[in-house]
Amino acid sequence: MRIGMIGTENTHVDQILEYLNVRELAPGTRVVALAGGATERNEQLRAHGGVERIVDAPTELLGQVDAVIITDRHGGLHREHAVPFLAEGLPVFVDKPLACSVADAEAIVAVAREHDALLTSYSALRWIPDTEALVAELPTVGTPQVVVTTGPADEASPYGGIWFYGIHSVDVALRLVPGEIGEVRVERSAETVIARVRVGDTLVVVNLVRPEEIARVPFHAMVVGRTGIAARPLVLDDWYVAPGLEAFLRMVGTGHPPIGYDDLLRPIRVLDAVAAAL
Repeated sequence: MRIGMIGTENTHVDQILEYLNVRELAPGTRVVALAGGATERNEQLRAHGGVERIVDAPTELLGQVDAVIITDRHGGLHREHAVPFLAEGLPVFVDKPLACSVADAEAIVAVAREHDALLTSYSALRWIPDTEALVAELPTVGTPQVVVTTGPADEASPYGGIWFYGIHSVDVALRLVPGEIGEVRVERSAETVIARVRVGDTLVVVNLVRPEEIARVPFHAMVVGRTGIAARPLVLDDWYVAPGLEAFLRMVGTGHPPIGYDDLLRPIRVLDAVAAAL
């Protein structure tokens, strides 16, 4: 499978190239092209990963690749970059967030459905070992009553504001709690934006803490069940992008997205309400 990459300013690209091209951990699958022109960053990536070509516009990848990974830091670019490939029926992985508005996210999903194209999107934290361990622990604490996730996010980020990092804590919370999204209530406490939303019968609380220049709050998740509590820090190692990449590769191999298309929209609905309230 020939993969093209769009949005190469993201450091996630380095891990993806290391996995696919340098270590060759998915034999037969390689990143063969980078979009964005012959920038210093792209030339460095090409040299490190043995990438065959660099193109200027993302649409120049059409006809040259079998699938696309979109990693723009600003989610507001994702609709423009994803739709041409979905319209051609190509598998597309949109790194977090799927979009920076419900309208854009719904449009992306609609094109995927219309053209029977494989689409997925998520935070890398959704699949890391600590999140998987927490999911495995859920049956031991009884019916979830309250889920609390915490992580850094800066509403002043140039990469879509609260969307850029806020998606991590929201996506993990909603992996832990299935169900319909209710009204989102937003408040502040000092340097923290707090979102509260009823998801099914469970109260979900997401704490988004503005990072300092030299430090930031660690990611954390807690589930208060009817009979117990499960909680753990969500630690990112040097290889944290790999589990999400593997989920994308399984999707292409099996033809089954790891997250249903309706479910892809749930974190976008929550963050859209948070962004509107700020």
